[in-house]
Amino acid sequence: MAPRAGQPGLQGLLLVAAALSQPAAPCPFQCYCFGGPKLLLRCASGAELRQPPRDVPPDARNLTIVGANLTVLRAAAFAGGDGDQAAGVRLPLLSALRLTHNHIEVVEDGAFDGLPSLAALDLSHNPLRALGGGAFRGLPALRSLQLNHALVRGGPALLAALDAALAPLAELRLLGLAGNALSRLPPAALRLARLEQLDVRLNALAGLDPDELRALESDGGLPGPRLLLADNPLRCGCAARPLLAWLRNATERVPDSRRLRCAAPRALLDRPLLDLDGARLRCADSGADARGEEAEAAGPELEASYVFFGLVLALIGLIFLMVLYLNRRGIQRWMRNLREACRDQMEGYHYRYEQDADPRRAPAPAAPAGSRATSPGSGL
Repeated sequence: MAPRAGQPGLQGLLLVAAALSQPAAPCPFQCYCFGGPKLLLRCASGAELRQPPRDVPPDARNLTIVGANLTVLRAAAFAGGDGDQAAGVRLPLLSALRLTHNHIEVVEDGAFDGLPSLAALDLSHNPLRALGGGAFRGLPALRSLQLNHALVRGGPALLAALDAALAPLAELRLLGLAGNALSRLPPAALRLARLEQLDVRLNALAGLDPDELRALESDGGLPGPRLLLADNPLRCGCAARPLLAWLRNATERVPDSRRLRCAAPRALLDRPLLDLDGARLRCADSGADARGEEAEAAGPELEASYVFFGLVLALIGLIFLMVLYLNRRGIQRWMRNLREACRDQMEGYHYRYEQDADPRRAPAPAAPAGSRATSPGSGL
């Protein structure tokens, strides 16, 4: 995707996100590191850290905290606030903040107030269970937000709060939501006009409905965001037709489209989604399966089974013909004997019929009742 005019390109943002995804070499686990204008890193122990450090110099550009026990990020936590109000801007130049593996469970409203230059924030691998609807309200320049493996424990309430928290991030370009067991795309993420990439891999998405697909289309002349969708349990039935048609018309929008595979129905398990024929996808009869399992009617497997069955029948017919040919002499002898036996039987019937039809061999008629038998010489 080409960079937008007057804005940092997607490649630059990806470099920033990659820099946040791994701690710098001099910074071991369970510590916090910060870099100044010349990107010189200094490291301090953070194993017992329970709140953001106060010794970070005002000219720091990057701050990484790994392996601490922050648990709760209160309002203006990085600006020196007391939990009720911010104490001013303490880190005006901070542009990248990485807070992974810190056991963060709660992020309160305004937790990042006082960081006007922050462009990249990584909260991945934290067991978040509560997120304030105004948690990111003080980040007008935020362009990359990573929440990978951070929303699994929150449930529907946390996802609703996420929608509210994402709404004010008008400049957001990259949003990472991988590994969060999401069953649908966050509506607020689809409304971010400048979003360039949405990472929803390793979730629980069974597919995308038509409303989500329409929201992913370009709006206002800006291209729609790229979508990373691999490793989701997609259901490849009739409900997958819109997604399949959309993928074939916008393959470049989903870089990992070739990795999309079916998790249901069983007949299509692990089949690549793009290899299916959308016209043959249908919903199975709900009476046959209470879960409404879907199948691809007359798919390649069914066609292959028909071909195989036909070949088996042809082989059986060929074997039968070969047996007849090899036993042709015996069959001819059997047919001749059968014909002769039939002829002898018919000749016997014909002879008996002729004997029965001769009048000379017919029996004499019986005398009437009450008459006397007379002899020729009786004179009567």
